[in-house]
Amino acid sequence: MYIWIPLCFFCAAVFIITDRREHHTAAAVLKGIASACFVIPGIFSSDGSYTSFLIVSGLILGAAADVVLHMRYVDPKRKKFWFMAGIFLFLSGHIAYIAAVFPYCSHPVICILSALFCTVLLQAWLNRHTEASRTFRIAGTFYVGTFVTLNCIAVGNLITSPSAFSAMFASGAFLFLISDIMLIINTFGTRKSFLRRCVYLYLYYSGQLLIAFSMLHQFARTG
Repeated sequence: MYIWIPLCFFCAAVFIITDRREHHTAAAVLKGIASACFVIPGIFSSDGSYTSFLIVSGLILGAAADVVLHMRYVDPKRKKFWFMAGIFLFLSGHIAYIAAVFPYCSHPVICILSALFCTVLLQAWLNRHTEASRTFRIAGTFYVGTFVTLNCIAVGNLITSPSAFSAMFASGAFLFLISDIMLIINTFGTRKSFLRRCVYLYLYYSGQLLIAFSMLHQFARTG
């Protein structure tokens, strides 16, 4: 199944090149194919448990969000709609991931309080480096809080119950976090960077692949 890793990165590269040339419809298709390259190994890595079901659901929602979010370039007249729809799907995927790993959380109160503290700090920093409407800021705060919560729970699980599963999942969630932060800065910041976009896309795909393949160790973690 590891062939899906180079396939994902290759499709991502072709997507970036195609999108750079402003062939947005073809780019949307290629982005969907690249995202399928982390969904498929996720499905085959699943051990059939409820945890795996939630993780696979998160992967599918993330793949759908990839295509929907890119539709703002295909259909610029409804740019705001496609952007918000994509963020909603990503948010739903994060919630599915949280639901998957929260049962393993030994200290939920500490994780939630840590998430609230980190969200306030991160959102304050983002507000200083981005320009967005009040609506986007409110939605953004909720979104930031969700993926920060996911990371706090994942790191907490890794500390209290170290395993290949918790390590890979936490690493994937962290790469996802960095990718999301860079995406927000590139979208709402004063300066857009093509290089930054390439970096956060590859961090994103790397994170999703780590989460997908973490399920190969899920039975050992729960059994």
